[in-house]
Amino acid sequence: MNMHGLRIGCIADDFTGGSDAASFLRKAGLETVLVDGTGGLGILKTLQAEAAVVALKSRSIPAAEAVSQTLAAARELLALGAGQLYFKYCSTFDSTPRGNIGPVTDALMELTESRYTLLCPSLPVNGRTVRGGILYVNGVPLAESPMRDHLVNPMTCSEIPALMKPQSRCPCLALGEPGTWDGALAAALAEYPRFTLVPSYETDEDGERIARAFGGLPLLTGGSGLLEHLGRRFGGSRTEELPGAVCPGLPRLLLAGSCSATTQRQVDAYLAHGKAAVRIEPDKLLQGLQTEEALRQAIQAADGDLLLYSTASPGQVRHSQRRGAKAVSGLLEPLMGRLAVYGREAGFRRIIVAGGETSGAVIRALGVRAFRIGEDAAPGVPELWPADRPELCLALKSGNFGDEGFFLRALADGPI
Repeated sequence: MNMHGLRIGCIADDFTGGSDAASFLRKAGLETVLVDGTGGLGILKTLQAEAAVVALKSRSIPAAEAVSQTLAAARELLALGAGQLYFKYCSTFDSTPRGNIGPVTDALMELTESRYTLLCPSLPVNGRTVRGGILYVNGVPLAESPMRDHLVNPMTCSEIPALMKPQSRCPCLALGEPGTWDGALAAALAEYPRFTLVPSYETDEDGERIARAFGGLPLLTGGSGLLEHLGRRFGGSRTEELPGAVCPGLPRLLLAGSCSATTQRQVDAYLAHGKAAVRIEPDKLLQGLQTEEALRQAIQAADGDLLLYSTASPGQVRHSQRRGAKAVSGLLEPLMGRLAVYGREAGFRRIIVAGGETSGAVIRALGVRAFRIGEDAAPGVPELWPADRPELCLALKSGNFGDEGFFLRALADGPI
C-alpha cells in the first residue's frame, strides 16, 4: 500500500503524452495512475496513487480553452495533495506562434506563484535533445527534421526561446553550462518578475543534474524525459508488478490514425510480414464507397491479428484534406473509437493505437477513465490496464514513438 500520498501531479496535453509521462513515473518507482480528463480523478482516493497523470485534449485547441482545462486539472491535483505539478507536452514541442505551451505555462506559474520554471522537452531515449536552447530530433535541428512537415503544427523553428517569444508573457532564457546556472539564475531573478529557463539536456546524466538542481520547484514543464529523474527523488513505494501479456493466444486489434513518418514505417513493416490489414480511405468513406459496416465485418471475420489504418503519406493526406481537414478528422477519429468498441465486443482483448488524437477518441469511446500502468511496449509507450476492466490491455502511442517493428511486437505473445 502507498504510504506517501500524492507526490506529483502531471497534466498532459493529449492522451499518448499522458501515457508516455505515466510510463516514466512508474519506471521511477512511483505508484502511478493515468486518468482521462479531470472526471476520473476521484478514483485516486481508491487507488492511492503517488503520481497522477491527467490526460487532456488541449494541444491543438484555442489557447484560452487549453488554459482553462489545464488550470481546472491543476487545481484538482493540488486539492488532492500533489506537492508538485508538471505540465507535459510533446518532446518535439509541437508549437506554433499561436501555440498553447506558452499561455498554459504562464497560467500555471501564476497559479503556483512561481517566479520561474523550466522548459525541458528532451527525451534522449527517443532522440529528442536540447543543446544551447536548440531542440534536436535524432541529432537534426527540429526545423530540419521530418517534423517540419507536420500536418497540424509544422515545426519551422528549432530555438525554444524564439518559439516561446510570441506565445508567452515571460522572457525565455537558454541556460549555459551547469557551472554557470547559479549566476544566470541570480541575474534573471534580479531583472525579471517571472521567466522560464531552458537547460541543455542531451543525456540521462543531464536529466539527473537538472532534477537535483531544480527538482524542488513547485512547477516544472517539459517532455517525459525529466519525469523519471524527478520521480526518483520521491522514493516511491511501488512493489506490485502487473502481468505481462494479457490473455495469451488471443488476437490483437491495431488501429493507426497517425500519419507521421514513423507510423508509416511501422505500418509498412507490419504489411511486409503479410499480416492482415484493411486501409481506411477517407475519400471513399465520404463518397460511401467504403462503409463502417464493411470495416465491422472485417473485424468480425478476423482470424488473428488485424490492423485497421488510415495512415497515409503527407501528399495523400493533403489530397483528402481538400474536402476539409475538419471533415476528415471529424470522420476518422470517432470512427476509430467505434471500431475499438466493436473490436472489444468481438473478443479482442489487446488493442494497440497509434496517434494522439486517435488514442483519445478510442479511450473515450471505450468509456475507460482510469488506468494502472504496466510494462513498456516501447520507451514511453506502456501497457495500460483499465482500472475497472482488468481483462483488457491497451498500448497507445504517439505517432512518432517506437521503432519499425512496434506493431509486430506490441502486446504480442512472443518474438515475431
